[in-house]
Amino acid sequence: MKTHPPEKMHLAVVACGERLEETVTMLRSAMIFSIKPLQFHIFAEDQLHKRFQDVLDDFPYEGKVNYTLYPITFPTESAAEWKKLFKPCASQRLFLPLILKDVDSLLYVDTDILFLRPVDDIWSFLKKFNSSQIAAMAPEHEEPRIGWYNRFARHPFYGVTGINSGVMLMNMTRIRRKYFKNDMTTVRLQWGEILMPLLKKYKLNITWGDQDLLNIMFFHNPESLYVFPCQWNYRPDHCIYGSNCKEAEEEGIFILHGNRGVYHDDKQPTFRAVYEAIKNYSFRGDLVHSLLQPLELELQKTTHTYCGRVYKVFIKQLTKSIKDLYDRRSKGR
Repeated sequence: MKTHPPEKMHLAVVACGERLEETVTMLRSAMIFSIKPLQFHIFAEDQLHKRFQDVLDDFPYEGKVNYTLYPITFPTESAAEWKKLFKPCASQRLFLPLILKDVDSLLYVDTDILFLRPVDDIWSFLKKFNSSQIAAMAPEHEEPRIGWYNRFARHPFYGVTGINSGVMLMNMTRIRRKYFKNDMTTVRLQWGEILMPLLKKYKLNITWGDQDLLNIMFFHNPESLYVFPCQWNYRPDHCIYGSNCKEAEEEGIFILHGNRGVYHDDKQPTFRAVYEAIKNYSFRGDLVHSLLQPLELELQKTTHTYCGRVYKVFIKQLTKSIKDLYDRRSKGR
């Protein structure tokens, strides 16, 4: 009997500047709960490579995780323009289908993402894509009254409130094959052909860089996007004006996205508490006593904030993920 090695899940992140600790914390969260093997693709400025290697080589892999470090690279003729877009290096993600030519599917995440359940679960959305869908993202907002795109954007955007590209699942084989409808020419263009004309046309009208370009692309090709619910990309906007992600209220947060630097200041202590708990988890301790219980105590101190009032959504899925992990371990014995 031939046994096939388990399918690898490919996870990509782009780290520049002071993002090393945040990126490592995200990778730790991916490792804690995931079941199938993980392949990390880490795009980082050259001066960060050695520090990444030192930290990652100390991880308790158990043979489940491999990583590759890559330099930040943009098309030579337009590198300066892409580097200036939104945040240093963020637009690197637009070129992943062209750089990682041998990777069929990929989960791209921002550095400020934390997985509160196995990566396997978001990876399984790939099997739910219909024949037209090439990527999956969550809406930028649930509540149009506080939406950014529908109130301020000076360019086309997907759906009612736009999409957030901080968690982006891609079938890259399909992305590389597809010819995209666009508003620059009657001819459909492939991924590698469309990026520069899009930037040239809209660069004075975009605020959030490559996320805006993705919104424009999927506005013209809406059939190509699979939209997953807000609990897979839960941001402060889902609770700072009152709770507005119903799925998270019902089932808990699956992926936490601490955008706007909330892991590192005191504005949103709920987000910071989850980040600190995962950052400080040693991998050796018991998850209930060394992660979950101390975290719950910290979260109980945040009930004076809007997000703290719903702090239970921050640990609902985490509690289940820990239980499921121990159930798997006891069955594997």
